[in-house]
Amino acid sequence: MAKNTFFSPEEELKILEAIQRAERQTSGEIKVHVEEHCYIDLLDRTTEVFALLNMHETELRNGALIYMAMEDHLFAIIGDMGINAIVPEDFWDEARDLMETNFRAGDIVKGLELGIDKIGEKLKEFFPYQTDDTNELSDDISYG
Repeated sequence: MAKNTFFSPEEELKILEAIQRAERQTSGEIKVHVEEHCYIDLLDRTTEVFALLNMHETELRNGALIYMAMEDHLFAIIGDMGINAIVPEDFWDEARDLMETNFRAGDIVKGLELGIDKIGEKLKEFFPYQTDDTNELSDDISYG
């Protein structure tokens, strides 16, 4: 994957800390992928990145991906089939709206932090943290 050209080291650390904080509440896995442009349909690209990152390989199929195309001002949140099989249809809306509000205000990092926190809270309802839980996916941000 490509190198980070979007966030300062301090901003990247804030995002990583938000992922780790959220994952301490849930057995779900949260990943952020950032790239400049989305050259195909947003949902198709998000699904493609989900597969490229092997997010479908978690035991409970409970991975969630935040995909961002920075120059196009596009983002999407998707979850694996283990999540989608049991959550309400509007499950991601609250996190999406929270993120979008902050993005529009020019605060991408805060939007990500708040969105990741919200996703962690929501995943906790259906996939609470287990004492024997292992971190199945790295917490680092991937870049494309």
